[in-house]
Amino acid sequence: MSTKSVKTLPYGRQWIEDADVAAVADQLRSDWLTQGPKIADFEGALAEAVGVKYAVAVSSGTAALHLACLAAGIGSGDVGVTSAITFVASANCLRYVGARPVLADVEADTGLMDPNSLKQVADELAQAGTPPRAIIPVDLTGQPADLPAIQRIARKHGAIVIEDAAHSLGADYQYEGVIYRCGDCAHADMAALSFHPVKHITTGEGGAVTTNDETLYRRLMDLRTHGIVKDPERLSRTDGPWYYEQQALGFNYRITDLQCALGLSQIHRLDGFVARRREIAALYDEEFKAPSLAEFYEPLRAHKDRRSSYHLYVVRLRRRAGESNEELNARRRTVFEELHARGIRPQVHYIPVHWQPDFQKNVGMRRGDFPHAEDYYAGCLSLPMFPLMTDEDARRVLDELRSISALI
Repeated sequence: MSTKSVKTLPYGRQWIEDADVAAVADQLRSDWLTQGPKIADFEGALAEAVGVKYAVAVSSGTAALHLACLAAGIGSGDVGVTSAITFVASANCLRYVGARPVLADVEADTGLMDPNSLKQVADELAQAGTPPRAIIPVDLTGQPADLPAIQRIARKHGAIVIEDAAHSLGADYQYEGVIYRCGDCAHADMAALSFHPVKHITTGEGGAVTTNDETLYRRLMDLRTHGIVKDPERLSRTDGPWYYEQQALGFNYRITDLQCALGLSQIHRLDGFVARRREIAALYDEEFKAPSLAEFYEPLRAHKDRRSSYHLYVVRLRRRAGESNEELNARRRTVFEELHARGIRPQVHYIPVHWQPDFQKNVGMRRGDFPHAEDYYAGCLSLPMFPLMTDEDARRVLDELRSISALI
């Protein structure tokens, strides 16, 4: 390998243009740095982009999940179900409100929640007298979960659906001849979005909850700001125009006008960002058909009725006959470390939730509980995927993978 300096290629990064910088600078010169009108402007643009009635912008994707659980009235003694392969926030949000998280296994070739596993888990919970109050499917990597099937299971048990759409802004899926967008809440009660820098648009840190339910929207708006109400028509009394009441225990999960100025500038380019991600994915897909790569790696299966927005591009190392997860993971580690040494920064998404020590100690989860999730984790690898990448960048990744194949 050459020792000359090479460009570092991360797995993801933001795209900031002069217009974004100008939008934030203009906001800095304005009267409003926070709690001002730019927040509502961003929320309106986001709701329009997603195709939903209401959007409530908050300080992070985790805050969005937490507020969604609070607004749904989930609490102590309740049970919620989420995916075994996800970032821990998808399960932690249930714990924040005193509920118990339970996991469903995933499709080993997509990492998405398996509706068959969900059905079994939900039925078993109901038989035990603790039917799920919430189901939180995750649109892993940007590919929509099977939301219509998940909604049917939820309705059977009277559960609310909170779509974790942190990866899937700009994605869509077809059901009964109609195209729906992730986050539009056609098959969910609420959806949670994230605007971390590696996501489709960024506000630095930030997130949002979307919904078509006005009652949930009002609760979300209250809970975002300590549970405080200022509307005179909703107050139990009033001492004057300054009067407010805390009517519920909420949080300071506000986002700033500075962040929303950036988000508003970014969201106008969302379609272009997603289109470029799909172009890079198509290039990867085509190259992974070549024998030199197909022998060693396989992209995640893409459901024909769903269009990913490719927050991530994940490949799995092909398992050899009789190969254990430990042996597969060892080969994955070789690929990871070799890419890193060559200036390419892959990542792994995600370590199974039930492997986390805190969940084992305090929730009672164990290794081995979700075999498909463990099979998925053992061989998955997230390759560089962001719209600023060039085709040459993608081909560099592919060329290095070909070179590394001789080592595994």
